[in-house]
Amino acid sequence: MSRRDPAAVPDLVARAREGEAAAVARLITLVEEASPALREVMSGLLGHSGGAHVLGVTGPPGVGKSTSTNALVTALRRTGRRVGVLAVDPSSPFSGGALLGDRVRMSDHALDPGVFIRSMGSRGQLGGLAWSTPQAVRVLDASGCDVVLVETVGVGQSEVEIAGLADTTLVLTAPGMGDGIQAAKAGILEIGDVYVVNKADREGAERVRRELRTVLTMAERDEGTWRPPVVSTVASRGEGVEELLAEVERHRAWAAGSGELERRRTARARREVEAIAVTTLRERWGDVHGRSELDDLATRVAAGELDPYGAADRLLDALSDS
Repeated sequence: MSRRDPAAVPDLVARAREGEAAAVARLITLVEEASPALREVMSGLLGHSGGAHVLGVTGPPGVGKSTSTNALVTALRRTGRRVGVLAVDPSSPFSGGALLGDRVRMSDHALDPGVFIRSMGSRGQLGGLAWSTPQAVRVLDASGCDVVLVETVGVGQSEVEIAGLADTTLVLTAPGMGDGIQAAKAGILEIGDVYVVNKADREGAERVRRELRTVLTMAERDEGTWRPPVVSTVASRGEGVEELLAEVERHRAWAAGSGELERRRTARARREVEAIAVTTLRERWGDVHGRSELDDLATRVAAGELDPYGAADRLLDALSDS
């Protein structure tokens, strides 16, 4: 049977649901390739996802996201939980594949059958996430992972997309990466559920933690809402990681009890459905009409002969007639 034979999908899904790493890897490749078999894949996974806790790890470059992810995996494995890791890296401009390859940096877990690690190229996407990440999370969830960690590209202000994907978002910072005020300006204080001052053995770490706490305290929050804690870690030595996991568990319990977890997952599903629908419409337009009519509308808008709303109406009318 060919690796790309659509007839292989039911077998791949069945093996992935049993936790077979090779099958999981193949399904994620189908996701990245936007394979026509994806509809069958997602249909086969129906009813087998929703159990994993999705943990986002984000922050500016240099704060130790990969080291922290590695330390978190170690701590989670001590509790017997199966862990999936999606490390979203900058893409190679030539192959479109992941450029940095976090699997190399997480070699401690390479032979552990309870850990699945995959580097994914961001393929130029802003927001720190590859477009295919939500579906890849669904594959890992359905394959029996108890926790799925998603580590984003370190691209600063555009990383806010992780908050829409994760059940719990960790925002990392470190001494020398700017003070709490700069963090507030960057917008990261709007997305985090737990804040981590990594490399806490360095000079200035306590000042960064104090400033973060001050800024978080000043933020207006409704009664009963989650108040993000600030945890100090030295991930390279595993220090503070157990405390960090305790705060993650505390947030998970609060989110489940308050209805926030259901709200986030519903919003996530809504965005996923919307993205698939929009992509399908674009493909259908290309299949039926090619690019010429759309290019003609764009040319008329650029020339001032047609306003963009009128052009969009014509495009939608053409789709409804097709």
